[in-house]
Amino acid sequence: MFTIPEQFSAASKANLESQLALLATLTNKTFEGVEKVMDLNLNVAKASLEESSAAAKQFLSARDAQEWMTLAAAQAQPNAEKALSYGRHLASIASSVQAEFNKAAEAQIAEASRKMLDLVDEVTKNAPAGTESAVTLMKSAIGNANASYEQLSKTAKQAADALEANLNNAVGQFTQAAPKAAARAGKK
Repeated sequence: MFTIPEQFSAASKANLESQLALLATLTNKTFEGVEKVMDLNLNVAKASLEESSAAAKQFLSARDAQEWMTLAAAQAQPNAEKALSYGRHLASIASSVQAEFNKAAEAQIAEASRKMLDLVDEVTKNAPAGTESAVTLMKSAIGNANASYEQLSKTAKQAADALEANLNNAVGQFTQAAPKAAARAGKK
């Protein structure tokens, strides 16, 4: 049977190891997200370079200002759509990294809470008579901390969902406005 200091020492060590594992997981998820963003940016840069070269050739072959304006107007819509697509991909990457962070943090908190309650139960088995209210208070504090984290997690998810909805709304409005602007530019 362990003594109380040995139990707390073992619990502290397990908690530290758990936190290091969480840090490693979050670091890996961050690098995965950065890698996805870099891949996206490289693909966009490559495609942009190829498209810019083709567009420059078209503009140089324009016979007059009207043809040049028509070419410019024709480029506006696809470029706007590409910018929107890039924004969507970037938001998707950020959203998936955030979801992975939340998942890892929730698992860590649940495990730490479980271990803490196990430790409290083990320690209270040998607690002197009359300490039941202190034990109940400690368990209540742990439960309240868990409830607070769950509420914070729900609020963060709601904020992320609201941000995504606002982004989708802005993209929708921009998508509707881009053809009109391109059409007006083509008439000038």
